[in-house]
Amino acid sequence: MPSPSPSTSPPPSRLWRDRSFRRLWAGQTASQFGEHTAVVVLPLVAVVTLGAEAGQLGALRAASQAPMLLLSLLVGAWVDRWRTRTVMVAADAGRAVVLCAVAVAAFTGRLDLVSLAVAAVVVGTLSVFFDVAYQASAVRLVARDELVRANSALEGSRSAAQTCGPALGGVLVSLLSAPVAVASGAVFFAVSFLSVRGIRRAESVPRRAPGGSGVWSRVRDGWRFVVGDAALRAVCVASAAFQFAFSAATTVYLLFLPRDLSLSGAGVGLVLAAVGPGALVGSVLAARLPRRFGYGRVLVTAAVVGDGVWLCVPALHGSPAVTVPVLCGVGLVFGAGGQLVNVTVMAVRQTVTPDGMQARVAATVTCVGMGATPLGSLLGGLLAEVWGTRPALAVAAVAMLVSPVVMAVSPLGRLGRALPPGSGGSGGGQ
Repeated sequence: MPSPSPSTSPPPSRLWRDRSFRRLWAGQTASQFGEHTAVVVLPLVAVVTLGAEAGQLGALRAASQAPMLLLSLLVGAWVDRWRTRTVMVAADAGRAVVLCAVAVAAFTGRLDLVSLAVAAVVVGTLSVFFDVAYQASAVRLVARDELVRANSALEGSRSAAQTCGPALGGVLVSLLSAPVAVASGAVFFAVSFLSVRGIRRAESVPRRAPGGSGVWSRVRDGWRFVVGDAALRAVCVASAAFQFAFSAATTVYLLFLPRDLSLSGAGVGLVLAAVGPGALVGSVLAARLPRRFGYGRVLVTAAVVGDGVWLCVPALHGSPAVTVPVLCGVGLVFGAGGQLVNVTVMAVRQTVTPDGMQARVAATVTCVGMGATPLGSLLGGLLAEVWGTRPALAVAAVAMLVSPVVMAVSPLGRLGRALPPGSGGSGGGQ
């Protein structure tokens, strides 16, 4: 097969010579590590330090995820009108302050489940702002023909942070103390604040139309655009199915590892960290495989393999010497498959979306997809209480396979080696 021309596959050095993108990537990486450290540190502190039960853990996780469901659409409409750098810097500063306050409460012995829940809601809300903003920022800072490479780097960081961050948090909770574990997230957010603050390139913020429409009108425009595009509709449905099932599985998994398999905090951290290297492999493959085998084939295959590997987890028994290597293998496969899906889906979404609607479309997809996670967390905690962790984990693992089925029967599964033509322009400058 002939090598791709420079016009379709720009050299990697072109992207990484861009100082603004490097600062965005470094800040986004640090922020994602802080976010995903906090996502697991707070529940682990609740379980290990405060003795939370399955139902309480599910409620705590649901509280942290609720802002994605309740606020994503509004955040998308707002961010399309603002400088993304300003949004990201403010979100980083706010999260650092909140986690410092929680660390002080833990250090002084005044930490309780209510305090954790309040902190989780605030951190979750600010994370919605940051996550919508960095996705819109990539489109404003990076040339269209470099978006796949840029997304591969950004999503590689996010996927690695999803488990390397929690792994670090698990080790800190186990080896040091709850205040130190919580404060680690604040350090990451401070690093992100400094990096993003250094972005100097002016953004092409879409202009407001004379007598511009209100926020709810812009929300409706974003929603209608997503509903009117078959590929984006499929992304929403597949994402919602996956996130609902995966959130339930993760809630049960955090109970299953220490209680059923008797893993220590360090062992839990190691198992969770295994997804990180897999995600890095998936990032590399995501920049190559879709153009060789077709976007649809890669999407469906990666989802089936990555999600299907979870089916072996509920059957595990034995000592940590046996279960930890198997669980690390599961994490590697899941990380690689999940990263292939994430980068490919984001490339499709950004290609078909006009510049002026990037944040709203990202927020709509987040609302529909990630908005299902609080319900999944609650269901996971409930099933674990009623049925026990193994049956609950088995049901959640089977449910995760609904997502690749949705992709296979949708326009996503029929995508070839080229992405669908984009809408172009700054459309939607409402």
